[in-house]
Amino acid sequence: MLNAASNAILDFMTGTTKLIHEILPVGMLQCNCHIVGDPETREALVIDPGDDAGRILDVIDRHKLRVSAIIITHSHIDHVGGLRRIHQATGAPVRMHADDLELYRMLDAQAAWIGWKTPEKVEVDDLLREGDAIRWGRFQARVLHTPGHTEGSVCLYMPSDMPETRTAAVAGKSIEGEPGRLFAGDTLFAGSIGRTDLWGGSFEAIIRSLKGKVLELPDETIVYPGHGEATTIGRERETNPFLVGD
Repeated sequence: MLNAASNAILDFMTGTTKLIHEILPVGMLQCNCHIVGDPETREALVIDPGDDAGRILDVIDRHKLRVSAIIITHSHIDHVGGLRRIHQATGAPVRMHADDLELYRMLDAQAAWIGWKTPEKVEVDDLLREGDAIRWGRFQARVLHTPGHTEGSVCLYMPSDMPETRTAAVAGKSIEGEPGRLFAGDTLFAGSIGRTDLWGGSFEAIIRSLKGKVLELPDETIVYPGHGEATTIGRERETNPFLVGD
């Protein structure tokens, strides 16, 4: 079983091409915060710094990373609770989809509903759009706008861990078949999908996003949900009760 809820470095390549990838389940709701870095350039992304900013910064410091962007897959409170401190410490621009800005402005209402202290907000520097390429070092991911859990929910799809500039075999082995990675936020989970009964949620929209975009990805794509264990597109296509059949 692939396990996303760990603090270990997940190395998928050999030699100096390894993608630095640490997953930190943070906060009371154990949101999966991802730190993904290029081991050569030391540029990195932080995805969904939901809380426990000190732990996130410790990982960044340990790997001597320079954060080039902070990506928010959606602006529910459990995914942005540590955002201000990470932004202040790194100076990295904050990026989210425009359709989630209003929800982000409602952090006080979200906090009151869940019984938490309202986290301090920061300015959103850049707006994510469908098809945008997010680059850090030699790596890149593509933005998929996947409304349904929230109106501005996005996923990030990396076709491969391999830098675009490297296409030769590594250590005598072909890298053509390396699986892609999908940072799915709360759109898709192992065996389930994101809830749609909160602000901006829509069951019809999330099913359209999943069947019209997410399930178009290759079966071997590794899916990293916003909470819980990792899975694959193929596994969810075959076994997820919300996605099986017509």
